[in-house]
Parts: sequence; structure tokens; C-alpha cells
Amino acid sequence: MLAFLLMIVLGVAAQVVQKVDPGRQAFEARCARCHGADGNGADIGPAIALRLAAYQDRQLASLIRNGLPERGMPPSGIAGPEMTRLLKFLRTMRGRTAAGSIVGRKLQLQTTEGKTLEGQVLGEGFDDIQLRTDDQRVHLLRRAGSRFREVTSETDWPTYNGDSGGNRYTGLTQINKGNVARLAMTWMFTVPDMRNLEVTPVVVGGMMYVTGPNECFALDAGSGRQIWRYKRPRTRAMSVSGGANRGVAVASDRVFMETDNAHVIALNRFTGELLWDTELADSRKNYAASSAPLAAGNLVISGVSGGEHGANGFVAAHDQKTGKEVWRFSTVPRPGEPGSETWQGKDIEHGGAPTWFTGSYDPELDTVYWPTGNPSKEYNGDHRKGDNLYSDCILALERKTGQLKWYYQFTPHDLWDWDATETPVLVDAPWQGQTRKLMLQANRNGFFYVFDRRDGTLLLAKPFVKYRTWASAIGPDGRPIKLPNQEPTLEGTKVCPSQDGATNWFSPSFNPATNLYYVQTFEKCSFYTKRDPGEWEAGKSYLGGSQRTAPDPEPRRILKAIDIFTGEIAWTLPQPGPANSWGGTLTTASGLVIFGEEGGSLMAADAAKGNPLWSVETNHTWKASPMTYMFDGRQFIAVAAGPNIITFAIRDSEGSNSDHGCGARRPPVMMPKFNGIARPTGNDVKATRAPWSHLSMATLDQLCSNPRMAQNS
Repeated sequence: MLAFLLMIVLGVAAQVVQKVDPGRQAFEARCARCHGADGNGADIGPAIALRLAAYQDRQLASLIRNGLPERGMPPSGIAGPEMTRLLKFLRTMRGRTAAGSIVGRKLQLQTTEGKTLEGQVLGEGFDDIQLRTDDQRVHLLRRAGSRFREVTSETDWPTYNGDSGGNRYTGLTQINKGNVARLAMTWMFTVPDMRNLEVTPVVVGGMMYVTGPNECFALDAGSGRQIWRYKRPRTRAMSVSGGANRGVAVASDRVFMETDNAHVIALNRFTGELLWDTELADSRKNYAASSAPLAAGNLVISGVSGGEHGANGFVAAHDQKTGKEVWRFSTVPRPGEPGSETWQGKDIEHGGAPTWFTGSYDPELDTVYWPTGNPSKEYNGDHRKGDNLYSDCILALERKTGQLKWYYQFTPHDLWDWDATETPVLVDAPWQGQTRKLMLQANRNGFFYVFDRRDGTLLLAKPFVKYRTWASAIGPDGRPIKLPNQEPTLEGTKVCPSQDGATNWFSPSFNPATNLYYVQTFEKCSFYTKRDPGEWEAGKSYLGGSQRTAPDPEPRRILKAIDIFTGEIAWTLPQPGPANSWGGTLTTASGLVIFGEEGGSLMAADAAKGNPLWSVETNHTWKASPMTYMFDGRQFIAVAAGPNIITFAIRDSEGSNSDHGCGARRPPVMMPKFNGIARPTGNDVKATRAPWSHLSMATLDQLCSNPRMAQNS
């Protein structure tokens, strides 16, 4: 009897073995290490489960057989019956969203407009669903009884700075001084394996695009639910930091982003499929890339980093459809070219002047304005005597050809690492009785500049920080009037501003109603030390010295509002803390300026007066700037804080927690300064208090957790 039972058990086991899918066996043996056993990605390979539908069997077999060596996917020896079994298994795969719900299933539904939609479910919640139809379009839907209502964004944020002119100003007024106290968090999305995001979200057609290094996420801008994710392995053993990515450009059906190893790529914005991949420069020669490209006409324009490592900069334009390079402008001339006379010495070969930050574009003038960085071996100019063009410049380039129209150099022969990579803000405004096309920039060197952007005429240059030791003024010829004894030395030289600059790449904004330019500033200094770094080598930095922050004066972070017509400071808002945050500003037609405050709060202040009106604590050091958009009739504010994308909107006045500040805290009483003098009037103090400011935090907690109590209070 025992022998008989043993035979039965062995027979069942043999049948189980025989039922193991040979296609799965092939996948697990050859593919799972990179792409995960379920096809949803692993440490060294992207998720593929949601991408398979875009390939026919013949295309998929060719991809598996030939690989993508340039992207780290090796060719395989799979052929014949094994390939057939593998393809059959791949067709059974179903992807998963970040939340773990199964997607890939087909669904047919009815909309409130009477349409029938059928497609692949990309994400789903109690109230929302994301569906991709056979035409590859994504539909964002909200439940309405047994039907679904299609939603989208009425006002997009289509570029890094909201518009191609670089000004973070919005005409949206739903969030205003009267209701900003009811601003509360609506949703949050966490980017996996990130510490501090530097991205500004871009919103087009209801879809939000956010990036980390070598990855891009498409989200439902109304709920934050993931629609797709593109990921490729980070480049190993890079000498230049590839730990940040600041965002994307969008044009038509394409999303463009840079990779850590200095490539620019195009993705299908509905599916995340890679459409083309073009190398900007060889990362083995110290090149990298980190910022959002700029879409201009039929081109996508981008730059490179690597200036601290002796990589010579350039601006490059590529055809949006094909990825083919159309033109390239080099920011360090070759010996014998115009501008090379400003480099006296051997360091022209590794001069730097990187182009790592996003420029601005005027479609009417068809001109691109691109900022450039500091020269390499920044603290030692012994082998680069002269002005060192085109470092620390703004370049006005003809969009179609890349031809230089005009340039301006802010800090000739820079020895202090003062990139000009602060956003060039393009505005049209009255200037001395006539409307002029202006370009505004608060520069890292401590001066605020106004140009006529048609020809580069300098209209105004005024200092905007108190501590400035390197130059007394900008002369009539447009050059800084330098002060003596400010060069780095072997012993160390104290210079103001600090190496971080009077400001940096975090975003400024201009409000045409107030004629004020809002910029987060640093008041601090550095000790600069000079040394000989030796000969340039691939894989090593090329600094020529070092710097450290001076303890005196005590570093301060100060939001400043600058009158663009006079250069005078209209008001200031000092912020307590160590002055090491990098959050920028957003201003609105409703009279607000929204910014990342030094202590980690997202704060809203009165754009005319500077008094705080609202804040919410994120407990993260800012590395990004806020943006705004309108989705399904509701204005959102979004910002990257730590590894999170967080959005805010006005809490519904009919909701149970309305007017009680649930999800926000009252702002600190911080007095703005007008022309350097604090004015803590009674009205100003009251303006900083939310409607619930008389309540204790314990009472607020009870209100937020007890709707009935909130309604009766």
C-alpha cells in the first residue's frame, strides 16, 4: 500500500514539473536578472511589462536577439524554438503600478458625454482611472455614478519655467490673498530611491512629467497616480556628478530629457517608449547633463555640465522628430577662432564654460538666450589670462542656425565660481516711456541687470546684496569695476559674495502688476584658496583650489523684491536658518509670491508688501522651485520636496474641514523689511495669521479628525 501511494505522489510531482512553462524558464534564465521575474524592472534594467504591446513579435525578437549595446542591453543567442517559447510567455505578462495594482487589463466604459472608451487600464482608484486606448492616447477619468467623466488640465505648465520666456508668473487667480489660508495638500507622489529632487514638474494635457536621474514618470496631474515610468541604469564610475535631473521639455507627442552621461533622449509622452537617443558628448571625457531641455520651434535645445572637471561647454540643437543634431555653439573658442584671444595660456584646451542650465526663448524674435558657467580651474587663473569668453555669459543665439547675435559677460576672468546660470527672464515692459523687450537677471556676482534683449543694450546694473567686496559697480562700458586684493591666494582670501553666489539657479519671477522681481538671495562670503591642480586628467576634477564659507558675516537667506526700473529693493523677507537651501519663487496675478522658505516651509507672501500669508512645513531642504496649473477647474501648486512631489489646492469651502487649516500650519510671524527697515504694524501682524490662528494645535488636531466638531466650531 505504501509503495502504491509513493507512486501516486511521484506521478503528480512529475506532472507538475512537466507543466512548468518553458517560456518562463527561458525568461528567468536570460532576462529576469535585469528586468525582474515579473517584468516590472530590477536594479539594472527597466520595467518591460507595459511596453511589450508596442512591439510585434518580429520586432521583439529582433530586439532580444540584437540587444541595445549602447544602453547596456547585450545581444543574446536566443533563436529557434526557444525564441518562440519566450515570445509566447512575454505576451502573458501584466504590468503593475507603483502601488501594486494589476494593470494591463482591457476595460470598456461609458463616459458622461455618451462616448464608449475601450483600452488598457494604466491605473485605478476609488475615484479615478487612467485608460490608454488603441490609438495610444491616455484618457484621465473620474467616476460619476456608473459612468466616467473625462478630465484634463485647462491651464498647463508646459516648460521648466512655465513659459519659454523663463518667467514663473501665472495669470491664474483662483488661489489669492483672500483664500490662501485654506491651501492644503491634495496628493503626494514619492520618487523611489531619491533623496532630494531638483525637478520642476511639467504639465501638458492633464499629464504631469517629473524626473530623477535617468528616469521619467508620467502622472495624472489631478491625482498623482502613475501612468508610466521610463528608467535606465545610472552610469557607473562617472567623475562628474549625475545625481540630479531638473526636468523635461514637451513638444507634440514627445517628452525630452537629458541623461547623466550627457545624452538627450525623446520619449513618447503617452507610453514612455524611447523614440531616439543622441549623445551630446563623451561622458568618459568628464561630460554630464542634468537640466531640462528647451523646446523651441522644431528643435530641442540642451547643454552640458562638467565645467569643474575641465569639459568645454556647448549649446546643441536637435531635430525633435529625428534626434539629428542641427547646430552646435561652442562656449570656449578653439585656438585661432574669434574670442580665443581672451584665453592667454594652455587652459583654453580645458576651459569649462559649461551650459548646464536651461535657457529661455523668444518666439517673436526667434532667439534663444542661454546662460553659461564659470571657467574651469576656477580658483586659479594663471594659465588663462584674459576675459575667458564665453564663460559667465548670456548668449543670444539665432534659433534656426545657432549663430551668435550678441553676448554679455557678467564676470570677466572669473576666479570665484560665479556661473551666469541664473534664469534669463524675458518680459515686455514700459521703459522710460516706451515698451521694450527686456531681459532680467539677478546674477550670482551680486548685481541685478536689465537688458534690451533685441540687441543686448545694458539698461541697468545695480547691486542687490549688502556684502560685495569684489567690485564696486558696473561701469559705463558694462564691465565691473573690480576692487583690489580679491584674487584667491595660497593663504586664502575672503571675498563676498560666497562661492554659492548672491543667488543661484533656483528660479526668480517677475510680476507685471507690481513691477517687482522676486529672488531668493544669499548674504554670505567665502575664503578662496588657490593651488596648482596639475595637468588635466579624465575622471578628475580641475578646480585650481578650494573655498569654504566664512563665519562672518553670519550667512543669511533673504527673499528680495527688486524694482526692475530702478534696481532698488522694495522689501525683504529674511529667513532664519543656515542659508543652505535652494528653493525659488513663483508669482501670481492674484498678488502672491510663493517660495521655498529656508526652514523647509512652502510659504505664500503678499507680492506687494512681503508679509507672509500662509505656510506649510515639509521638513526638507529645498532643491527645487514651485509651479502651478489648473486641472478640472481647480488651481494646483506643485513642488518637489525631498523625494516627493507635493501638490496643494484650496480646500473646498463646503468641505467638513474648510477654513480650519487642516493640513497646514499658521505661518510664523516674520516681518518683511521695506528698504531695510522693519515695519511690524498691527495690520502686518494680523495678515500673517490664518483664520484659525486663535486655536491651539491640539484643538486643530481635534478639528481635523472630527468633521462634526469642525462644522460646529
